[in-house]
Amino acid sequence: MILAILEIKKMGDPVLKQICTPVDRVTKKIKILLDDMAETMYKHEGVGIAAPQVGIPIRAIVVDVGKKRFDIINPVITERVGTIVDSEGCLSFPGVYGEVERAEKVRVEYMNRYGKKKFIEAEGLLARCLQHEVDHLDGHLFIEVAKNITADKKNRSDNE
Repeated sequence: MILAILEIKKMGDPVLKQICTPVDRVTKKIKILLDDMAETMYKHEGVGIAAPQVGIPIRAIVVDVGKKRFDIINPVITERVGTIVDSEGCLSFPGVYGEVERAEKVRVEYMNRYGKKKFIEAEGLLARCLQHEVDHLDGHLFIEVAKNITADKKNRSDNE
């Protein structure tokens, strides 16, 4: 199988502010998209990526914080417990970081790449990543809620 590295949409692209459309059924095209999203995320050393970040406004994300890759379609956060503040970055905002308050633990219901209903109970980095990526599906960006935003100049483009 040949995987593609997709273009990551950057700050200012209107697709990043769209509310994404639910996926009716998992097709071969959706599975290829999930694999290409994963390949793109790994290439850019990310831990999560949402379909709108590659220009496709559908409710699909890929997450891998180092233990297992999750292909997540139509995610819904059904439970949030506690709060914690930690640093976040985003593939669509290279070199930009900020402190974001998130739930400490979450439960997410979703459909996997085989069309089966599943759920994840997560805490730590996985919980943070799931919340960040689900926000993308609703057109919300971490920089809208981040505090103490910093930019790493070596990762910024010349036109910023």
